[in-house]
Amino acid sequence: MSQTQNPFFSEFTSTPHGTAPFDRISFADYEPAIERGMRLGLEAVDAIVANPESPTFENTIVALEHADRDLNRVLMVFDPLLSAMSDDAMMELSMKITPRLSDYSTSISLNRGLWERVKAVYDNRESLGLDTEDSMLLRRTYESFVRSGALLEGDDRETYSWLSSRLSELTTLFGQNVLKELNTYEVWLSADDLAGLPESSVEAAALAAKEKGREGEYLFTLAQPVYLAFMKYSDRRDLREKMYRLYTGRNVSGEFNNIPVMKEIAETRMHIARLLGHETFAHYRLEKSMAGTPEKVYSLLHSLRDAYRPALDVELKELAAYASQTEGREIELRPWDYSYYANKLKNARYAYDEEQLRPYFELNSVIDGVFGLATRLYGITFRENQEIPVYHPDVKAFEVIDRDGSFLGVIYTDFFPRESKRPGAWMTEFRSEEITPEGENIRPHVTIVMNFTKPTATKPSLLTPYEVGTFLHEFGHALHGLFAATKYASLSGTNVLRDFVELPSQFNENYLTEKEFLDGFARHYQTGEPIPAEQVDRIIASSRFGAAYACMRQLNFGLIDMAWHSITSPVENPEAFECEAGESVAIFDPIPGSVVGTTFSHIFAGGYAAGYYSYKWAEVLDADAFAKFRENGIFDRATADSFRTNILMRGGTEDPAELYRRFRGRDASIDALLVRDGISKPN
Repeated sequence: MSQTQNPFFSEFTSTPHGTAPFDRISFADYEPAIERGMRLGLEAVDAIVANPESPTFENTIVALEHADRDLNRVLMVFDPLLSAMSDDAMMELSMKITPRLSDYSTSISLNRGLWERVKAVYDNRESLGLDTEDSMLLRRTYESFVRSGALLEGDDRETYSWLSSRLSELTTLFGQNVLKELNTYEVWLSADDLAGLPESSVEAAALAAKEKGREGEYLFTLAQPVYLAFMKYSDRRDLREKMYRLYTGRNVSGEFNNIPVMKEIAETRMHIARLLGHETFAHYRLEKSMAGTPEKVYSLLHSLRDAYRPALDVELKELAAYASQTEGREIELRPWDYSYYANKLKNARYAYDEEQLRPYFELNSVIDGVFGLATRLYGITFRENQEIPVYHPDVKAFEVIDRDGSFLGVIYTDFFPRESKRPGAWMTEFRSEEITPEGENIRPHVTIVMNFTKPTATKPSLLTPYEVGTFLHEFGHALHGLFAATKYASLSGTNVLRDFVELPSQFNENYLTEKEFLDGFARHYQTGEPIPAEQVDRIIASSRFGAAYACMRQLNFGLIDMAWHSITSPVENPEAFECEAGESVAIFDPIPGSVVGTTFSHIFAGGYAAGYYSYKWAEVLDADAFAKFRENGIFDRATADSFRTNILMRGGTEDPAELYRRFRGRDASIDALLVRDGISKPN
């Protein structure tokens, strides 16, 4: 293939704003472009090492920052599409190239000549007169080498290299197993099995069955919106139990069994940490976090457990009494009962049913509302550009314009489930913001991906308030990427410490319970009627419902994550191991055959290993930050400007604790979170 034929072999110049030319990219382009990118990257590293001039910040640290430019151009397309637009060929290629990429990274981090130049610059740092951002790049570069084995000698270097390569293979395999097994689950039901299910779920199931050539039947999968709706609304306890056991028993046996994969990942991380001189992987990973140590993580998780446990006991007692009263017999709550009865009790107490609110949250109106929030806070606007190529017909691309009329970036939206897309919701980038050595400001191209209910023949896509919250969350990440104003891509946007990255996203979720925000866009898709004031009041009033349950559920995930990454010897029985780890926050008795870790992609296939606690850490930050907006007005432009300037623009260029103090005027406390959740009363 000639250089001119492969679109990854040069900068993208034929598309608006240099966006990825998805209409010209074929599967065959990826592998040669990745191989070329690695070759050019190694040549760039060799040139740095061979430079006869003494090591300087520019000829070593900055040069290394840009050494991967060609490789990143292809990976920043391939990696997002591996989650959003995958198939067997993509997955096979990922398994093929992952160890090569790991070897490539390891060969750079263990390059003795490169390390000596990096160390020379670092050792001379006090005399260089670097600004804050340059100093951070130097520090992070130096520390990345140390944390990647640069200080290792002899056989330890080879061992580290092998472990890193193996870990990359395992994490890739884990994620692929999750997606492949999810797509194998089909629960076929008849009209007699649909009691309680909302019309939207029934229509979607009928459409899914029709697409499989079985009109008149109903197909339910374990895709998140399908599963969550079924567990919340189905009157059939036996079917809820069946769905629950299927969902929580994924990847524990058969072709896509993740138990041995999960165990080996944890053991490999344990060996890497030990090789680098750390007690556990958690100690190694948390060294570069706001928390700093496992002890501080456990302190947060345990303090929240102790604060929320009494409220949880009350919640479960009330729910059991309600369920028994509703059924006219004693009901012992099981895990597959919670969503069902909690929804009914919530509706009875507040006359609130998320499903009934779907007509007021038509997707296009929600887009207007969420985008409009950014306009109101920060003055930015969004303009769809159909000339920008997209990777699937469901995807739309928007230009983002700053308040002064300048171009800020591109945001892609991808809202609907498909077999080629993994479950959940996420934000990523096709291009990061940076300023080139020539002074050009490269603006970011971000994408937000979700799995909302698809339109049917009779209805557009209608969201629940929960799904609106998901949209707000991922859009917060997108703003973090779009507002980036840094020199270096590795410090730009969401490239921040793990327990800081969720602050912008979770902060955005606060607006879901703000009447002034909802009033701006929530209208009935058929009549145009604004959402009734009493419904908004119910959303707000009910927002605290089940707060203790939700908190304990997250704490359970956080404790299981910490347990897996605090091991000092192999885990023999993962099921028993996880039960013990989460015992202090357990809500129900354990269900045999359920293992959290086998589908826990955040920690075994993503970047949240020893970091899932960060959702609660960031929740403390977001509640505390939003309290300042409440003090000054939830749409106060001056407060929003401060949040943009001190948080959203700065990426990883400074210590996040300092950035937060600069915005808030002090460190965060858990008080605002406890008040928001109704655990304590405001002072």
